[in-house]
Amino acid sequence: MASSTAAASGRTFAAALGDASALGGSDSSGGITQSSLLDDTVGVAQSADGAVTGTGTVGAAGGPTGQDVVEDARKYLGIPYVWGGTDPAKGLDCSGLVQRVYRDLGIELPRVSRDQARVGDAVPSLAEAQPGDLLAFNSPVSHIAIYIGDGQMIEAPRPGKDVQVSPVYDTPTAIRRVLGSADAAPSAAAVGATSAVSSGPVSGVPYAALFNEAAAAHGVDARLLAAVARQESGFDPTAVSPAGAQGLMQLMPATASGLGVSDSFDPAQAVDGAARLLNDLMGRFGSTPLALAAYNAGPGAVLRYDGVPPYPETQRYVTSIMSMLGAN
Repeated sequence: MASSTAAASGRTFAAALGDASALGGSDSSGGITQSSLLDDTVGVAQSADGAVTGTGTVGAAGGPTGQDVVEDARKYLGIPYVWGGTDPAKGLDCSGLVQRVYRDLGIELPRVSRDQARVGDAVPSLAEAQPGDLLAFNSPVSHIAIYIGDGQMIEAPRPGKDVQVSPVYDTPTAIRRVLGSADAAPSAAAVGATSAVSSGPVSGVPYAALFNEAAAAHGVDARLLAAVARQESGFDPTAVSPAGAQGLMQLMPATASGLGVSDSFDPAQAVDGAARLLNDLMGRFGSTPLALAAYNAGPGAVLRYDGVPPYPETQRYVTSIMSMLGAN
C-alpha cells in the first residue's frame, strides 16, 4: 500500500492529468517520425548488453589503457558513416564510434558529442594529449574523435566516408581524458536517473495498475507512463492517429513489432512496450525531456538538433508532459 504522502501526490498528479488546460489536449499523434525509433532504440538496447557502467577511476591497475582504446577503435576502420549510427553492423557516426569503443572496454559515455566533450579531465593542449583521449571540434561541439598519437586520430568523419585514420586537421576546442579520471562520466542510465523527475506509483487514473507494473518491470517512472498515455491518446486504447499510430501509447506498427508488441490496442502490451521504449530512450539521451522528444519526433531529430527539436508539436508535447510531471 502506498504511503499517505504518495497517495496525496497521486491524487494531485491525477488531477493534473485530467486538467486539459494544463495539458493542452491530447496529441493522438504517435510522434512525428516514431517509425524511425525501431532501428535506433532496439539497436541501442542490444549494444548496451554486457557494458559495465558507473563512475570510478578507469585506467588504474588492471583497467583499460589508452592503447587499448586505440586498438579497439581500429576494429571499426572501414565501417561506413551513418548519421545517428550506433550499431557497427549498420554504420556509426562520430559520437556513436566513441561511445562504442569505450563501451567495448566497459566504460559508458554519453551519446552525443557535446556531452562526451565534458567527461573526464581537461587536457590543456594537443602536445599533452595521449592515445585514447577524446578530441572535440567546433563551438558548440559538433564532432568528436579519438586521438591515437603522432598528430593523428580515428574518426567517423561525415556521410559518404568510412571510419578512418585522419590527421588532426584543426585545433580541438576540447581535449578530454577519460582514462584515469576520478570523475569519469556516469552511465547514460545514471544520468537519466539523476535528471529525471521524482518517481512514484500512480493512482486515480485509468490503467494505473498497468503503469505501476510496467514501471516496476522496466525502471521507468509510472507517472511518466501515465502522462505519456494522457498526452498521446487521452487514455483511449482504441485511438488511431492520422499517421497510423495505434492504441493507448500511440505506437507505430513497426515500432510495436520491434518491441514485441503484437497488439497495440491491448493496453497491457502497449504500456509494457512503451515502458521498454522509454527506458531505452532515457538510457540513450540521459534526460526525461530528450527521451520524450525522441518518443515524439524520433531519435534522429534529437541528434540532429542536439536537443529538443524546434518543432512546435514536439516542444508542446515535451512542455506539456513535463508540466504534468511537475504536479505534486
